[in-house]
Amino acid sequence: MYPKSFASDNHAGVHPAILDAIAAANQGDAPAYGDDTWTAAFEERAKEVFGSAAQAFPVLNGAGANMVGLALMLGRYDAVICAADAHIATHEAGAAERLLGVKLMTVPTEDGKLRPADITSRLGGIGNPHEPQPTVVSISQVTELGTCYTPDEIAALADTAHHNGLRLHVDGARLANAAAFLHCDLKAVTTDAGVDVFSFGGTKNGALAAEAVVVADDSLAHAVPFLRRQSLQLASKMRFVSAQLSALLTDDLWRRNAAHANAMAMRLADGLADVPGVSLAYPVEGNAVFATLPHAATETLRRRYLFHYWDEPAGTVRWMTAFDTTPDQVDDFLKDLH
Repeated sequence: MYPKSFASDNHAGVHPAILDAIAAANQGDAPAYGDDTWTAAFEERAKEVFGSAAQAFPVLNGAGANMVGLALMLGRYDAVICAADAHIATHEAGAAERLLGVKLMTVPTEDGKLRPADITSRLGGIGNPHEPQPTVVSISQVTELGTCYTPDEIAALADTAHHNGLRLHVDGARLANAAAFLHCDLKAVTTDAGVDVFSFGGTKNGALAAEAVVVADDSLAHAVPFLRRQSLQLASKMRFVSAQLSALLTDDLWRRNAAHANAMAMRLADGLADVPGVSLAYPVEGNAVFATLPHAATETLRRRYLFHYWDEPAGTVRWMTAFDTTPDQVDDFLKDLH
């Protein structure tokens, strides 16, 4: 057995209800590549959750979901505006540049969140053949710094993007955590806010290996089956992916899992208040706690728990909670931190 990990919500196991959904799908034969009843059921459920215009396509992982979603909206000389610490810019091994052949026009931010002015600041080269042409704005929800965009903030970005002929993409690896924090439904921070293409992350929220690309712009959806196949994101036994996604969208399992993970992060953050020499680096708005503490304390803790430095020179670490993190595990961690 590994010790309790606070390194990533990817380290968590699979929620029992999702394991049950996989087992239920494991009955006899079924057509491959999505021509099955489980995938059809997920597609219909996604329309109920995200809106009747939304078309959802199961994929295998978050980076793949981003590549398929971005590829829908990009041409050969196009560019993507994103925060400097966006996942597509820092933690996908240059996949966008290598696989899509596009320029990422990054913008430094203090809290991981783009503002409308950040978009307009990168539009000066439009029409100039010597410069990359921004076509897409991409944001992460939750951001890499653990902060959340409100529906109004997303709508403002969508309005700015659309006014300037751009589309808005959302990396929704932790979309559920954001909606749980904001006490809203998934539609409020996606389709209702004007997002064109987004991913819905399941793996970090209790699934085994299940994500989805969701397309709100009907003019783009026809290309997804081809790009998904070309991007190696077409699961042959898709029923097992679709069954997981349907389980997450049934009876608000996505919200319960995310809200619990968020609550455990807040419990951890609240417990830091009386620890000398420890401070929060960013607000806690999801299931991530960014804390700055003495290096000696960090190294001692890392002999007992799994977690990573976020900014080692500054002494900032990232602690992640998940759907299966327990209050006792958080309290034990805090005792050791004290």
